[in-house]
Amino acid sequence: MVKKIMASLLGLATIASTGLLSSCAPATGESGNSSLYMILFMVILFAIFYFLIIRPQSKRQKEHQNLLSNLQVGDKIITIGGIYGKIDSIKEDSYIIKIESGELLRMARNAIASKQPDEAK
Repeated sequence: MVKKIMASLLGLATIASTGLLSSCAPATGESGNSSLYMILFMVILFAIFYFLIIRPQSKRQKEHQNLLSNLQVGDKIITIGGIYGKIDSIKEDSYIIKIESGELLRMARNAIASKQPDEAK
């Protein structure tokens, strides 16, 4: 659904950028109204992009930064590569995680995708 909306918005932006949209404005005899419609269209287009792309992405990024700052030794995590592990120690720019086989892996901070949900006891 979002991909269809994005494709439609991209098509509309292409039309607007080539100036073809100005011919769709009502013929009033003034070029000022035509450019007013173009500016209004661009503002609406930017608002749609903001609410569909920019705002949700910044929200996800803020949540991920919050997750990384709240991780502690002993937390169970999942890496971006799909590795499940438990945090063994925390360094300034990385985590040392212990996987099921007992091996230790050093992972960059941004390689942590999520925290595993606590299992019901």
